[in-house]
Amino acid sequence: MLEKPVFLQGIFSATGKGLTESVPFTPRAMYRVSPDKRAQTIYVRLGNASSELVSVILTRQGAVMRYFPVGAKAAIHVALAVQEDISPETTLEVLLAAPDGLAVSIVLDIGFIEVS
Repeated sequence: MLEKPVFLQGIFSATGKGLTESVPFTPRAMYRVSPDKRAQTIYVRLGNASSELVSVILTRQGAVMRYFPVGAKAAIHVALAVQEDISPETTLEVLLAAPDGLAVSIVLDIGFIEVS
């Protein structure tokens, strides 16, 4: 079994439409599992530069996998104890839920492992 780390990293921005409505980041924060591998999410690190609580949402094929609430001007590190297998060619996207009209910048670092 060969393992390969994959990272989704960067600074991503979006404008909130309310805590109950998620929106994509600019640029889009997406990862697609290789066609010949499966993947697992290993950890999530997030930093929120805004002055309000926001929620960063990890989706799989458009369905919510995990919510990560991040406090105002705060950062979190989550080492995931529950690691679900993610099928080959699955698209994961990270979305934002934030108060309506709030401009948000998120520092994003998500680690995945791809397994043959």
